[in-house]
Amino acid sequence: MSNKLRGCDLVALKVHDVCHGEQVASRAVVMQQKTQRPVQFEITSATRNAVQKWIKAASLRSEDFLFPSRVHHSPHLGTRQYARILDHWVEQLGLDPADYGTHSVRRTKATLIYRKTKNLRAVQFLLGHSKLESTVRYLGIDVDDALEISEQTEI
Repeated sequence: MSNKLRGCDLVALKVHDVCHGEQVASRAVVMQQKTQRPVQFEITSATRNAVQKWIKAASLRSEDFLFPSRVHHSPHLGTRQYARILDHWVEQLGLDPADYGTHSVRRTKATLIYRKTKNLRAVQFLLGHSKLESTVRYLGIDVDDALEISEQTEI
């Protein structure tokens, strides 16, 4: 799945959010819980294959949560459990879980896109931010970055 989604939006995905019929889509749109704004995200080929196998193995239906909870009083995986799963994956890679979290995973791709393109509007759109200022703060862009971009732009 896209790592640009907030954890609360990722765990709340339903099968019909990412599938067109029986096939996992290459792109999907969900309404963000925090902002109540739609955000579009891509689903890579490898992720589509994994999600397709998961849906089949778990016998999930269109209206089911993509990541159902094993706890009966909760309809889907919680954000804390998602964070624990991520910590486990990071440990398996031999990295320090204190250096990685669900939020840093969300920020990583956006930061890489910004560094490569310097296109704040694209990053703003991908993250679903309503204000460009929020994206600037989110990426930690400072005055030096802004001046460097300005110096490279001729009119």
